[in-house]
Amino acid sequence: MTEDLIVRREGAAGRITLNRPKALNSLTLDMVRGMQKALDAWRDDPEVRIVLIDGAGEKAFCAGGDIRRLWESARDKDGHAETFWREEYILNAAIKRYPKPYVALIDGITMGGGVGVSAHGSHRVMTERTMFAMPETGIGFFPDVGGTHLLSHQPGEVGTYLALTGARLKGADVIYAGGADAMVDAAAIETLAGELCAAAYTAAAHEEVDAILDAHAIDPGLAPLGDVKPAIDRCFAFDRMEDILAALETEESEFAAETLKTLGQKSPTGLKLTLAGLRRARAQSLETALTMELRMSVRCLDSHDFSEGIRSVVVDKDHAPKWNPPTVAEVEDAAIEAFFAPLGEGRDLSFG
Repeated sequence: MTEDLIVRREGAAGRITLNRPKALNSLTLDMVRGMQKALDAWRDDPEVRIVLIDGAGEKAFCAGGDIRRLWESARDKDGHAETFWREEYILNAAIKRYPKPYVALIDGITMGGGVGVSAHGSHRVMTERTMFAMPETGIGFFPDVGGTHLLSHQPGEVGTYLALTGARLKGADVIYAGGADAMVDAAAIETLAGELCAAAYTAAAHEEVDAILDAHAIDPGLAPLGDVKPAIDRCFAFDRMEDILAALETEESEFAAETLKTLGQKSPTGLKLTLAGLRRARAQSLETALTMELRMSVRCLDSHDFSEGIRSVVVDKDHAPKWNPPTVAEVEDAAIEAFFAPLGEGRDLSFG
């Protein structure tokens, strides 16, 4: 147990609680390391049959990484950001391939790094309070923590739309977009957690977790995203950001107009970088995508828009970033390609 991360055994479960409610449970390097240590210890412990992760408080599961600390690292060139991303991405891959049920109770705000420690799990449970988003293009960045892999494998071009716009999802849309498997009432979360911990699991623990979740699941209703998916598929099917914007301009609908307005507020470099990463990730395994993402992340440390985006949102909070280049048309393809070059000197990501 630490101040920011509570790790304990409860019945048949290894439990992890992200414990920074005042910071919306945003992740620090120590929290990432604590989670990795717990997962490693529980992997071969016969007394631990499942892993259960949640967030303290009622506002957030996890709103992402500590981006102010990343901004400071970019400013000070102290190496912290690269170390954080490297260990975070290794954790994301470990969650994906974990042999025991990994149950994420994603109650409240779930963004960025919070998606990384939940969406790769075997069982993702949301509530009516869940708000899911990958808003990184708004800070000159891209959906990392395996986000390029997750979003590039969603139905049609829904993932492309979510990655570029940073759209905030609730209700059935979260399940539709692949961020959760089931929905339960927030008031039932503690009861559900208690049953998951108290169950007498056999060798079929995954199926037994399924049964417990099914007993608590509620109907999330229809997903509004489904209504606009045809327009999303038409407009976001292109490999060039310029073509996506042109398609939206000719779509002539309220959805297209609102989407154009939203994209106009994002970092042009972030938009082009995100689209390029998504298209590459379509044919990649999660580990390969994470290796690519580390290259992209490290290069963002030296980019203007990453520091400027965080400054505008978190540091000065004026929400008036000055992007450079200021338009999509002015972002050169060669500049985007440079983000994907190997890091060299043994710095590229490797998995044990």
